[in-house]
Amino acid sequence: MMATVDRRTAIAGAAAAIVAGFAPSTAEEIKPPRIEMQPSLGDAFTEIGTVGTFAMLDTGGGRIVVSDRERAETGFLPASTFKIPNSLIALETGVAADADSTMFPWDKVVRDFDAWNQDHTLRSAFKASAVPVYQDIARKIGPERMQHYVDEFDYGNRDISGAPLDTFWLNGRLRISAMQQIGFLQKLYRGVLPISERSQEIVRDIMYIEQSELGTMRGKTGTIGIGVAPGSKATLGWLVGWVDQGNKKPYIFAMNFDVREPRQLAQRLQITKTLLKRAILL
Repeated sequence: MMATVDRRTAIAGAAAAIVAGFAPSTAEEIKPPRIEMQPSLGDAFTEIGTVGTFAMLDTGGGRIVVSDRERAETGFLPASTFKIPNSLIALETGVAADADSTMFPWDKVVRDFDAWNQDHTLRSAFKASAVPVYQDIARKIGPERMQHYVDEFDYGNRDISGAPLDTFWLNGRLRISAMQQIGFLQKLYRGVLPISERSQEIVRDIMYIEQSELGTMRGKTGTIGIGVAPGSKATLGWLVGWVDQGNKKPYIFAMNFDVREPRQLAQRLQITKTLLKRAILL
């Protein structure tokens, strides 16, 4: 957390960083999106018995809607939302050739989640949020290449220390805020991350969640506490991504909340859709 930095300044800086990904290749200046604080959006978390934050970049409206400005700038472990950059790095380094042809064999260790106990492609591992597969991917990437790309992506605080290479996003020092998630995701959406367009297109494809009245939703969930050790308890849930209505002006979002009851994890998608609808209409 940035305890010594004024929160308004911090949010303004985050807004500038977010909009930078939409800047033209020339030196043309563009106006940063305006910040709209909407504390009433927090009622959606109260309705399910918890607290959290929601931030949405409305690229067409030139605004960032935020429910809780302090929490939106607070860094948390990314947990399985790190499967987005991990997939990009796997493709860019050749650890995965594409979404479907490279097979990651099951190590025959039976785990609590049945979907993990099988062979996987990158696509199926992403959908199943298979932690063991992505641990294998991280080990194959190696520490030097992993740090290089985390730096290149300007991902969170960039700190992959504090835990082994195959768990640093689960229990290490890496932290990312909701606003930083949006900053990263808008670059991926636009294809302006400093890697090949092919890698970015493949990851955008495997991020598909559903087609709904809001448009095409792509993203990734994450759960702090799950996947670290058997029997571990979830403490925080993420859902980050975007809704694309086919007009090239997506709504890019990041949501996290404290997990106080197991049932709340299953509500991540629905609460995010509720928040998106309310924020879009504001």
